[in-house]
Amino acid sequence: MFDAHDQRFMQRALDLARQGLNTTMPNPRVGCVVVRDGEVVGEGWHRRAGEPHAEVHALRQAGARARGATAYVTLEPCAHHGRTPPCADRLVEAGVARVVAAMEDPNPLVNGQGLARLQAAGIDVRCGLLREQAHELNEGFIARMQRGWPWVRVKAATSLDGFIALPSGESQWITGEAARADGHAWRARASAILTGSGTVRADDPAMTVRHVAVERQPVRVVVDARLQVGSHAAVFGPGEVWVAHALPPEWPDDGHRQRLIDRGVRLLYLPAADGRHVDLKALLMEMGRAGFNEVHVEAGAGLNAALLKDGLVDELLLYLAPSLLGQGLPAFALPAVAGLEKRIRLAWRDVTPVGDDLRVRLRVQREADLEQAGAGPADRGS
Repeated sequence: MFDAHDQRFMQRALDLARQGLNTTMPNPRVGCVVVRDGEVVGEGWHRRAGEPHAEVHALRQAGARARGATAYVTLEPCAHHGRTPPCADRLVEAGVARVVAAMEDPNPLVNGQGLARLQAAGIDVRCGLLREQAHELNEGFIARMQRGWPWVRVKAATSLDGFIALPSGESQWITGEAARADGHAWRARASAILTGSGTVRADDPAMTVRHVAVERQPVRVVVDARLQVGSHAAVFGPGEVWVAHALPPEWPDDGHRQRLIDRGVRLLYLPAADGRHVDLKALLMEMGRAGFNEVHVEAGAGLNAALLKDGLVDELLLYLAPSLLGQGLPAFALPAVAGLEKRIRLAWRDVTPVGDDLRVRLRVQREADLEQAGAGPADRGS
């Protein structure tokens, strides 16, 4: 169905799509390559919402040479009028003979309709080339479209014995400069950075992207159930900031709410069933409605564990330093499991040296993942 040339041109389209890694949200990252007689005649990628899509840039570059050509696109061309006209129509008008898509668009407004429109116009349509790479590039967008809340990535920097700080709270710096810069690159691609009130009060972090150049700063979101973080905190600096809390409106606060509002903070009242904690699922759903695709979590053991226990974490991003602390603060304040069959299962994604440290990415395995992999209950405990 696909040959080596198809593979090469789709890989180029994926490379182009990655150039929009930090800028396209809430839209997906998409690249397009137009090829005629084995020669690339046009290429482009989506840069940011409201601007032309990847197909438009590629077709403009190709001009009349697009007629009879093959268009390689990393996501099914859109078939609806949003901020821009449908890309499927532009491909039809340009006269392309063949369209190869890496994957279908999970957006209910598209979801097969773009491919169907191309086929109805007599275009040879193929889908599924380098699907896994395309899926990984847009995990956040896909998650938001399919379940309503973003892809959640929890980042932590630890010693080899699993501690993020000394018992005193001292943590600067467990990992090296290269690992810190790499962590900021992962911040940059996220729609929002999520942290907890304990981290803010202990470290007073700005929670901004600083070690890499960016065109925009992610939204900062603080989970502060009792509104204990002072309005002077560094996290409330310039840019968009949310605070999720569980204090009812009638709770006396000596004007603290108004001071936060005066600093431009958006307050979200999202109490959990116990009335003491924030409903984390409701928070993520609110973030999904706001168009957030990826949420980057940098928090303490309590919030990390709460997200894991609620089944809201998709991925762990761990930086492991070649050191031992002996005792300290853990990355996850999880209770002991009753048996190995109850443990949280993870799947390796990659292990990458970063300076003197190791970056480890792991995906949280849910029941559906284990069933798909063919692991029955007995297998999971082995």
